[in-house]
Amino acid sequence: MLTNRQLLILQVIIDDFILTAQPVGSRSIAKKEAVTFSSATIRNEMADLEEMGFIEKTHSSSGRVPSEKGYRFYVDHLLSPLRLSSQEILTIRDAFDDKMMEFERVVQKSAGILSDLTNYTSIILGPEVFETKLKQLQIVPLSEQSAIAILVTDTGHVEHRAFNVPVEMKGADLEKMVNILNSRLQGVPLVKLHEKLYSEIHELLKTHTDQHEEAFQYLHAALVDDHPTKLYIGGKTNILMQPEFRDLDKVRSLYATIEQESEMADLLRTDQKGIQVRIGQENPFDAMQNCSLITASYHLGNDQVGTIALLGPTRMEYNRMFSLMNVLSRHMTDTFRGWY
Repeated sequence: MLTNRQLLILQVIIDDFILTAQPVGSRSIAKKEAVTFSSATIRNEMADLEEMGFIEKTHSSSGRVPSEKGYRFYVDHLLSPLRLSSQEILTIRDAFDDKMMEFERVVQKSAGILSDLTNYTSIILGPEVFETKLKQLQIVPLSEQSAIAILVTDTGHVEHRAFNVPVEMKGADLEKMVNILNSRLQGVPLVKLHEKLYSEIHELLKTHTDQHEEAFQYLHAALVDDHPTKLYIGGKTNILMQPEFRDLDKVRSLYATIEQESEMADLLRTDQKGIQVRIGQENPFDAMQNCSLITASYHLGNDQVGTIALLGPTRMEYNRMFSLMNVLSRHMTDTFRGWY
């Protein structure tokens, strides 16, 4: 259990290091208005904090820097969300004024705003990986040999996918096929369409339509997305502005990790409410061991449909990031609620 004096010194060290990226010494701590004890006392308390693992000494300085344990304690017990400026709130609010924006554009814009306001890298996970279900399927013929499949999901998301139609296929067979698909696929998660098409639809088409095999292959290509995960990344190069990432090999490794969509989606997917923080080695990927990842969810009604994330150094401005994430996730949720 830390004493009040130790809590104050730890908070000063972390706040200063977040601001300057420089090790913090007893002399600079003693100059703080809230600190009323001597440099000798501060040094003794810093020695105790170091022994307990909350701070650590760097090789190049007599000052101390926060350890991952120190950051975790700070986030869990000392952090107080910062009040955002009126300009920051206005920037976020203005981004959602255009009611004609499509879903994907809203998410892309949100990723850009978050990275611009924070100078970190933002990653937003779209709803496709969260068991988004097919609500309705329509097929609109374009010509004798082509058509558009219109997929409507339970989140209100609409996708248009072009596919070929067998040359000999009759309009009645096409209509019959749509009826079969809607009766069997409604409510099926998009990620399970492949399984459902092969386990049920394939056999049904054999008994109800001519050119069933060719039609099935075309349909499968249109309905099954081989890359269902949607990651929207903003400010990818912001990492380069952080002093912790001057090693280009580390940056390349981090970029390669971010671009692994399936693995990143698994990392971002969560059932937990509120804001979550992974610090340093709490992240499962080697390339992210020097990073912190802050996540918050956005919702459609009572259902969580996606995740907002910020990736930066462990030396993040956590109090401001929490406030920005809260405001942005709330505006995204309100926007989608208004649509659907």
